[in-house]
Amino acid sequence: MSITKTAAAERPGPARCDESRVVQARPLWRNLPFQTLWIGTSTSTLGVCVANVAYPLAILAITRSPALAGLFAAVQGLGMLAAGLPAGVLADRYDGRTIVIVTEAARAAVTAVVAVTLITGWLSLPLLFGAAALLGAGQAVRNAAGMLLMRSVVPPEQLTQALTQDEVRMNGTALAGPALGGALYAIRALAHVVPFLFIAASFVVALITAAVMKMPARPASTSPGSRPAAAKGSMLAGVRTLWSQPVLRTATLLIMFVNTIGAGLELIIIVILRHQAVPSSVIGLALGFGAAGGLAGAPLVRILHRLRPGVLLLAVCMLDAAILALLAVPFGPWWVAGLLFTATLGVPAIRVLVDILVIRQAPPEQRGRVVAALMTLIGLGVPAGLACCGLLLQYLPAQAAILALAAAEAVGVAYCSTRHELWQARWPGQGPADGDQR
Repeated sequence: MSITKTAAAERPGPARCDESRVVQARPLWRNLPFQTLWIGTSTSTLGVCVANVAYPLAILAITRSPALAGLFAAVQGLGMLAAGLPAGVLADRYDGRTIVIVTEAARAAVTAVVAVTLITGWLSLPLLFGAAALLGAGQAVRNAAGMLLMRSVVPPEQLTQALTQDEVRMNGTALAGPALGGALYAIRALAHVVPFLFIAASFVVALITAAVMKMPARPASTSPGSRPAAAKGSMLAGVRTLWSQPVLRTATLLIMFVNTIGAGLELIIIVILRHQAVPSSVIGLALGFGAAGGLAGAPLVRILHRLRPGVLLLAVCMLDAAILALLAVPFGPWWVAGLLFTATLGVPAIRVLVDILVIRQAPPEQRGRVVAALMTLIGLGVPAGLACCGLLLQYLPAQAAILALAAAEAVGVAYCSTRHELWQARWPGQGPADGDQR
């Protein structure tokens, strides 16, 4: 799982008063700055999803090596991890819109260079891996700034609704992006350059939307040029904030563990379905049901958030471990599709839960660093998870490999379920246990 809406969860507290003064509440569909930001972010995310298909295909065309093609994702992930904590410092110190504009301009320029070298025949493997690292670093910087930028255009009492709408963006692009990337790369015009032109254009659209977005008026004390508190403290401040509070520490550890276990899940599913002689097109369709489950899960956020946050987190992770084990049963692609759909139904509620319990409770002057720390910590286990899945598939049958992952996840969830503070966690404003999350 790469991780509500109750009145208590959305009740503005003292730490959010500055945001409520900045933005006047109105329906989100009439909030032009938010909708402009949403369109730009959606377009940019779609471009990244297309890139995740187009770049490996380009590497395959040059080297004919699946290992080198798979290395693109690893290099991109390393770029995101390397830039993660510094991105938080940038988000705290500088204007979010400026960061987004500069980042999208840089990513568009990198992609344009790749497109030009592809047309001229100068495209090389080092250039492609350099682009992977820069795109990954840009994603980390853009994500941290974008999270804070959303808070500047959406009032606190509407953040859950805005994040739920954002889940539609994430899962919609995850569903459409890979298919679009493959279709665009199949166009042979100008040496398969079409997908790279699309990627560059998506970043340009995101840049334009950020540039034209009308920002709400700020109080003088919160203007970008007068943030002395944000300029102080190291980039590890966000990590210390997460680790200093028992609930946040346990929740972060659990999400890290589940994310690590699930890193190579798609690879194992592909191997399992291949052994069942399932066509590639059907395999892709079955994998797409994971994103479809996320889309269907967005309207469930309000309902699932009636549970205590720790109970919800543990329940979703326990279900995930059970579904991992059931994937070993050889009932064909639609069995796999149904399980993936079910497993991802609760993911939007968990992502919004993380925002409520972690990001909204962070001191405003450290919020960018907390966002970056959380994303970096969650991503730390992905390379290890991918390597572990590769080794399991090397030495075990695919069904045995997925059962081993399910057992490992069950152990991790069982350990976190022994933590009393997680069971007792409350939504902010819900009662005496609220202090556990602050």
